[in-house]
Amino acid sequence: MTSRPVTARPTMKDVAAAAGVGLKTVSRVVNGEGGVTEQTAARVREAIAALGFRRNDSARLLRTGRTASVALLLEDIKDPFSSALTRAVEEVVWAEGCLLFTGSSGEDPARERELALAFCARRVDGLIVVPAGDDHRYLLPETESGTPVVFLDRPAAGIDADAVLSDNAGGARDGVAHLIRHGHRRIGFVGDQPHLHTAAERLRGYREAMAAAGLTVDQRWIDSGPSDPARVAAAVTRLTTGPEPVTALFTANNRITLAALHHLPAAPSEAPALLGFDDLELAALLTPGLSVVAQDPAALGTAAARTLFARLAGDTTPPGRIVVPTRLIARGSAERPSGRG
Repeated sequence: MTSRPVTARPTMKDVAAAAGVGLKTVSRVVNGEGGVTEQTAARVREAIAALGFRRNDSARLLRTGRTASVALLLEDIKDPFSSALTRAVEEVVWAEGCLLFTGSSGEDPARERELALAFCARRVDGLIVVPAGDDHRYLLPETESGTPVVFLDRPAAGIDADAVLSDNAGGARDGVAHLIRHGHRRIGFVGDQPHLHTAAERLRGYREAMAAAGLTVDQRWIDSGPSDPARVAAAVTRLTTGPEPVTALFTANNRITLAALHHLPAAPSEAPALLGFDDLELAALLTPGLSVVAQDPAALGTAAARTLFARLAGDTTPPGRIVVPTRLIARGSAERPSGRG
């Protein structure tokens, strides 16, 4: 039995020789640095493809102390909002020549901590976290040792860290004010668990819009809790039936909106106006179209990733907060006039 000869892995020196350039030129092309003409860079890339050269990241780790990888910790990767965030973060990470690892906490603080520390143990260069918990002091040893952490969608608790957030209160305020302009005075709020930053901010925006219009909020119009369909169904039924049902509903995230759509009164004359926080992929195809306060997950993810890479590049300014505006999209469901008294 004859053994096959082992072919040595091509090196940068091999690429340099094949392209007829210096070793430093190859390094600049491989690492995406400037200072190389496009004609020369094209010749280097042709040599790389012909030789099957692959950058040795292990060697770079030994040289720089970095792994060229970052981690994104989400609430739930299958959620459309989380998917859009991931794509935006990935685009920036890829452009920086790095790899992105992702994980889902499932809104479980213990799982969030376990995943975040597992990523750090694998020496990712930085973390982007959509937090589930309300105490992030467990990350202090990591940040003090130089691992940057950016919080996305919700701020950190217990530590001072960069955060990129939607204008949750402002968006909710705009949405409820839109319902008020269409004649609604009894407006129900179906929200997420009140300890969550996003849920609390959206409830604040609801209250501010009602107060600005001189409307008193009946506490029975507010129903906050888990986003599971059974809870939302009970809330919608309670708010839209009885002697004084609400004439409009503000549903405070996309999961709640989806669950609410299944349990609205069937008769158009009995259905309340509906406005949701977060857009849905098929919102415009409903009859009437679903009116929403839309977040900008692409802008959120991009801003978080760029903030992280700025820290990795040496930015030492104090941690800051970026607030991304929301947008009201009127499609018909929120524009129903108040016809229920």
